[in-house]
Amino acid sequence: MNTRAAATALGWFSIGLGLAELIAPRKMSRATGLNSREKVMPYLGAREVASGIGLLASQKPTAWLWSRVIGDAMDLAILGCGFRNSQSNSKRLALASGMVAAVTALDVLACNEATRDKKRSVTANGSKTQLFRTITIQKSARDLYQFWRSLENLPQIIPDLKSVKVTGERTSHWVAAGPGDTEIEWDAEITDDQPAARISWRSLPGAPVPNNGTVYFEELVGDRGCVVKLRMHYVPPAGGIGAKIARLFGKAPEQQTMEFLRKFKQLMETGEIATTVGQPAGRKLSYSPKFDVAARRMAEAN
Repeated sequence: MNTRAAATALGWFSIGLGLAELIAPRKMSRATGLNSREKVMPYLGAREVASGIGLLASQKPTAWLWSRVIGDAMDLAILGCGFRNSQSNSKRLALASGMVAAVTALDVLACNEATRDKKRSVTANGSKTQLFRTITIQKSARDLYQFWRSLENLPQIIPDLKSVKVTGERTSHWVAAGPGDTEIEWDAEITDDQPAARISWRSLPGAPVPNNGTVYFEELVGDRGCVVKLRMHYVPPAGGIGAKIARLFGKAPEQQTMEFLRKFKQLMETGEIATTVGQPAGRKLSYSPKFDVAARRMAEAN
């Protein structure tokens, strides 16, 4: 069952039935065999119209579908009471009850399918995490964009990223250090590329950690540098549990993101990155000369 199509069909059905109950309550009362219950019809009609509008207007109709099931139960209860009323038409009541029961079954099926769709969506997306970080760097937006757009430069600033290989005009292959001595590999593509303004990307299907994001370069007036904004969405391994374990070991993306933005700032402002890894005192690591070549090529291309 297509949940959206079913919700749309049921929505129009609800509105049509509700309007009939509102406009002609006496005729609807007689048609259903409830000869003496025309006063209750406008209330039932208002409920049907509200449900119909909710189903048509909502992007997530699950709650409105369940509201229809509750309404069906109320309708069946009213029809059941009608059998005990001597003024009711038993044959019409039986026919109406059968029709309402059939619609109820359809509503229940639509509800179950909508609930399964929601569960499948949660399973597919895992525990999706969003990141947003910003930093000001005393460099022009053009220089910062050129460094970032030359994707092979990124392992210099991103922790645990071993290599990035450009495989096409907008595609690339990434390799990062995984747990223990393992490696994590995935392919990605650039989805939006605005020189000196922004770069957007997304991982391709099959990535062990599905991710997407955008880095923005917003130059400040008066030679005050450039604001770099990084927005990311990713699904951590093993969902939320994986994210919590990562934090315990200091590998949380939230921590790493700010760390590599600081490295980016150091590298672009001084040409070096301060580090204490493997030495008792801080020392500086110079950036790769590949950046100079890549930057010149980007400048010539632009």
